[in-house]
Amino acid sequence: MAKNSSFDIVSQIDFQEIDNAVNQTIKEVRQRYDLKDSKSTIDLSKSEKHIVINTKDDYSLKAIYDILQTKFLKRNLSLKVMKLDNIEPAAGGRLKQKINLQSGISKENAKKITKLIKDLKLKVNAQIMDEQVRVQGQKKDELQLVIKSVKEADLDFPVQFVNYK
Repeated sequence: MAKNSSFDIVSQIDFQEIDNAVNQTIKEVRQRYDLKDSKSTIDLSKSEKHIVINTKDDYSLKAIYDILQTKFLKRNLSLKVMKLDNIEPAAGGRLKQKINLQSGISKENAKKITKLIKDLKLKVNAQIMDEQVRVQGQKKDELQLVIKSVKEADLDFPVQFVNYK
């Protein structure tokens, strides 16, 4: 009997790279002439998985967010991990925006992935395990087709493929 091969579909974020992107954004904000006196702060909370931008006005908020996106792209971080909350007023007439960082695959998103895989009508088995999806099959070509199809699908969260056995 042929041995089954498998891999896991996960959605992970590299907090070290995110920390580097946030620090580079802070440096650039301090150096830019139009943002120097905005007294803006950018705080990363790894435990709560979010970034908070606090600044003086709407222009500064948009500029800082653009800089942050640029730094994410330069570090090969997907912009899909960032989910913006509503802009809130902060103390002293300032503005605050929280950016949630998506990590892990939710149950609904895992169901979307398994449905996508089942619609391919290949002889593979996809099962949801915590915040990841394990795909098993006998033919490695079919598993590679699954990887290709999931990559091409327009998902609203980033995916990685790990533990290919």
